[in-house]
Amino acid sequence: MNSAIVPSVAALQMKQPRLGDVLIQAGAITKEQLAQALQLQKTTGKRLGEIFISEGIISDTRLAEALSTQLRLPLFSLTRYHPMPEAIKMVPRAVAERLSLIPLTIVDDGLLLITMSNPLDLLAQDEIRMLTGRNLKIGISTHEEIAKNLDRLYNLQNNLEEAIVEIDPDTEINKELDVTASTEDAPVIQLVGNLLQQAVREGASDIHVEAYEKSARVRFRVDGQLYTAFEYPVSLHPSVASRIKIMSGMDIAERRKPQDGRILIRVDGRRIDLRASILPTMNGEKAVLRILDQESSNVGLDRLGLEPDDMEKIQMFCEMPWGIMLVTGPTGSGKSTTLYSMLQRINQPDVNIITVEDPVEFSVAGINQVFVNEKAGLTFESALRSILRQDPDKVMVGEIRDQKTAQIAIRAALTGHFVLSTLHTNDAPSAATRMVDMGVAAFLVSASLSGVIAQRLVRRLCPLCREEYELAPKTCEELRVPVGTRAFRARGCNECRNGYKGRRGIYEIMVLDDDLRRMVLEGASNLDLRNAAIEKGMKTLRQSGINAALAGFTSLEEVLTSTL
Repeated sequence: MNSAIVPSVAALQMKQPRLGDVLIQAGAITKEQLAQALQLQKTTGKRLGEIFISEGIISDTRLAEALSTQLRLPLFSLTRYHPMPEAIKMVPRAVAERLSLIPLTIVDDGLLLITMSNPLDLLAQDEIRMLTGRNLKIGISTHEEIAKNLDRLYNLQNNLEEAIVEIDPDTEINKELDVTASTEDAPVIQLVGNLLQQAVREGASDIHVEAYEKSARVRFRVDGQLYTAFEYPVSLHPSVASRIKIMSGMDIAERRKPQDGRILIRVDGRRIDLRASILPTMNGEKAVLRILDQESSNVGLDRLGLEPDDMEKIQMFCEMPWGIMLVTGPTGSGKSTTLYSMLQRINQPDVNIITVEDPVEFSVAGINQVFVNEKAGLTFESALRSILRQDPDKVMVGEIRDQKTAQIAIRAALTGHFVLSTLHTNDAPSAATRMVDMGVAAFLVSASLSGVIAQRLVRRLCPLCREEYELAPKTCEELRVPVGTRAFRARGCNECRNGYKGRRGIYEIMVLDDDLRRMVLEGASNLDLRNAAIEKGMKTLRQSGINAALAGFTSLEEVLTSTL
């Protein structure tokens, strides 16, 4: 946190502006409305800000914005800001609720940064200074947002403190524990439950729970970036890990082998599916939970961030009666979202669609979905063989992992079925040579492969604070755009914190025509295929990303780090 952006409390004390005067100067209220509110304050004893809001004179948000602008104080969104546990512990919940404030962090110079709904309440600031023994820096949040987040922030801290009390401080990570007893304690149960809810509400894709020699921590992956959300004593970690294993149906007595499981929860009325993985490490079991939000699968093609010509190509793929269409990219690049979007486009009452997945990430009405279970002998290969006897029109295979699965998928495509699947390759042309490397004959790949979509996810610039600038002449030359071209870059505000908010896809789409099929048949290299596809109009991932950056969706820095 940059302390320079937050004016000191001493500066506020010197001026001692009154709330009504500040709001009048900001143009948020009139003198008549102030007089009306002051009269009500005499009879009710309420805070002036509360009266402005309750009487409809000004909204909670407008009040905070006016104070932020007039006093030049930062406006904090508690939904996206993550206070330090050490700061939360300094101020009791009852005090924070009474004064309508939340402690956020300890800044570099040792001052405590707090956010208040009324930054002009100097008595409240004096109370916090005396309570914590620290000088303060002040920010602003709405009264409603502070009230809404008190439970979330203090419940995590209270659950942690209660759980720590009930754990023997001499407990060692590798010591045999009465796991059932410790994991049935309410504080640990509530701690894990609150962490799961917090991760879902913040839009995390993954949760990492891990132990080290002297501490343990929880990290969330949001918009592709990992950050530490919470830390706790390592003595508590066995109970936290065991609670996760119980929730996901794992063997809590087994600590020497990796395990996988599944957790189903509801958060704010939404059904959330979490896939849990436990891995034994030197300091204890590491848990990673992948969050699968059913709502995130309900994405139409028009929400994928496709350029018009790319949209036409994908719609063409969806209408193909037979052939194989592959989506490629690293883990976490949005391949499943693209496949599900295409399935929803294809899904009609007169079309028989069957999928085989490991795991089934999202349930789609009208589609028959098969869950791979290798322990029971149901593999991609065996499931695909059975699917071909189920009169399918369209088949989706979660991933082509080996030669046998690839050969069956190709046979399905050559016998009148349209097959969608994924591969792990760096670009679109590499998909053809990857299939050949798996042991599939080049003539079969050439005859069946209809198209390939390579993709990446890049962080989306925050629309509230993105900054427009003119590209340097050298950059324009490198990007082959006119001198004077303008783009956007990340700046950072209280809403997004780092200049980015959400993610969007960039795409490289290769449609195989007769020339490209012939090159595959003749064993052309990736580079030759790539050059030929570009000549035929294929945009590379880099070019797609540059187009997105010039349109203001992302930054050039993000594109350059995400593409080759």
